[in-house]
Amino acid sequence: MARRPFVFLLWIFACLFLFFRASCFYLPGVAPQDFHKGDLLRVKVNKLTSIKTQLPYSYYSLPFCRPKQIFDSAENLGEVLRGDRIENSPFEFKMREPEMCTILCRIVLDAKMAKDFKEKIDDEYRVNMILDNLPLVFPIQRTDQESAIVYQHGFHVGLRGQYAGNKEERHFIYNHLTFTVKIHKDQITELSRIVGFEVKPFSVKHTYEDSWTENTRLTTCDPHAKRLVTNSDTPQEVEEKNEIIFTYDVEYLESNVKWASRWDTYLLMADDQIHWFSIVNSLMIVLFLSGMVAMIMLRTLYRDISKYNQLETQEEAQEETGWKLVHGDVFRPPLKSDLLCVYVGTGVQFFGMSLVTIIFAALGFLSPSNRGGLMTAMLLLWVFMGIFAGYTSARLYRMFKGTEWKKITLKTAIMFPATIFSIFFVLNALIWGEKSSGAVPFGTMFALVFLWFCISVPLVFVGGYLGFKKPAIEDPVKTNKIPRQIPEQAWYMNPTFSVLIGGILPFGAVFIELFFILTSIWLHQFYYIFGFLFIVFLILIVTCAEITIVLCYFQLCSEDYHWWWRSYLTSGSSALYLFLYAAFYFFTKLDITKPVSGMLYFGYMLIGSYAFFVLTGTIGFYACFWFTRLIYSSVKID
Repeated sequence: MARRPFVFLLWIFACLFLFFRASCFYLPGVAPQDFHKGDLLRVKVNKLTSIKTQLPYSYYSLPFCRPKQIFDSAENLGEVLRGDRIENSPFEFKMREPEMCTILCRIVLDAKMAKDFKEKIDDEYRVNMILDNLPLVFPIQRTDQESAIVYQHGFHVGLRGQYAGNKEERHFIYNHLTFTVKIHKDQITELSRIVGFEVKPFSVKHTYEDSWTENTRLTTCDPHAKRLVTNSDTPQEVEEKNEIIFTYDVEYLESNVKWASRWDTYLLMADDQIHWFSIVNSLMIVLFLSGMVAMIMLRTLYRDISKYNQLETQEEAQEETGWKLVHGDVFRPPLKSDLLCVYVGTGVQFFGMSLVTIIFAALGFLSPSNRGGLMTAMLLLWVFMGIFAGYTSARLYRMFKGTEWKKITLKTAIMFPATIFSIFFVLNALIWGEKSSGAVPFGTMFALVFLWFCISVPLVFVGGYLGFKKPAIEDPVKTNKIPRQIPEQAWYMNPTFSVLIGGILPFGAVFIELFFILTSIWLHQFYYIFGFLFIVFLILIVTCAEITIVLCYFQLCSEDYHWWWRSYLTSGSSALYLFLYAAFYFFTKLDITKPVSGMLYFGYMLIGSYAFFVLTGTIGFYACFWFTRLIYSSVKID
């Protein structure tokens, strides 16, 4: 019997290894690739994205030029969940061989094509491409700074505006692309590495002489006559029966940027000073709380403990007031103790996943060059941390004199993931109804269920078995058989009021960094300031612990011993402020008009807020648990 858990663990790790190999550790293009002059460079296309709809679509959902055969690139679990759909394209370059006015294809729009293009232009969809694992960017000169350039990921499908004095707005498509491939050239070997991939899109109504053939020369874009495309050319309007000719140029620029630093351009944030302001703001909150905790621990508690330990007569003991009076009830199991065990166990699982993910990201192991790597790592770490969730919930459950450890372990393994999966399933159905490529396919949904039931649930049971086998945690004081009556509390000690007040400071410590996280998610920007995020995460832990300890001490001094759930909800209420801030961000920063897109936003932010509640609540609970055990083990009680 003793060998069963060990064999079980071996089986689970074998399943994880096979799953890693099968789907999660495909990391495209992480090693530098050297190119000779004339080597073929194949451009891949990714999803069409819009910050107005938040619904990605496949590149070939629009009638763009197609290769003879379309191939889907292998994608890891994180890429699929992000909605990435990476496919080959007809764009093919030759290293260090510039091209001008290369004709890609010619199409004649029918009513459906014109309608599709117009809808995507109205919703401000962007085209995303990839070359040597580098995403395509569109450089934009900032108007407030002469030398500053910001990079927009991808380029818009087209634009909408007036032309030739016509007051009616029309739709124009970007059908000519000028690509700039930046290369770092080795002077000795003559080999080149790609360090940048930029584009400037143009809308041009191409013209040609005579009838259309494969060797037709364009009069609007002729490399022999050095006739280049400019913004002054007549734009290509999107209307039924209009002829559209897609063309492109390619130029190569040598750059001093080395391959190892090529992502720096993509990862530069607008202003690092704002992040430092966020850190300083959070540190001020921590210093304030630390001062209060130090005053309580070093002055008030020290004085109370010294006073209680000097009481000798029974008459003196009866005159006691404050937190010692409730020593016989403070460790009485709370109502719905099994539910508290489940939430604490889930919180430990989420805490372990968050901490390890942020550490690995801060050390550079989860670079954006590994698309989907961050989300894949989070999912797999969640599965791994299931063993700690089971161990924690079973250990706490036994301290509450519980006997049905299998029941509590099953709840720990099922309840939180089932809630998240239910919301995710409904949101995925909405995306599928919009025929978006962001809808998770059946195979990936099966992989998620496999991770949950075949690996996460068994690991939780292993942890529960090990936790319940441990001796029960002994209380520092004995619990009375008859509960003590709680006196009437002051208005400011009302549970609802104190819980809501307790969540303000933890949220205040992170809300500035939260702005950048929401911007990276919903405005399709890279977030890679994980060093700042790690510091903010540590500050969040300290803030949650300290505010809970302070309010717990005031509660016990008011002779209210129902601290178990309140300690969890005090710091956990910061999730409510997070969700309210998400609603504020939606109405002030985003331009989402479609009802489905709004439902997606609030659905995903509800998932994030629920996870934040579990995380912060568990931190507060364990801080208060440690605090109460410490103070009651420090006094002599007859």
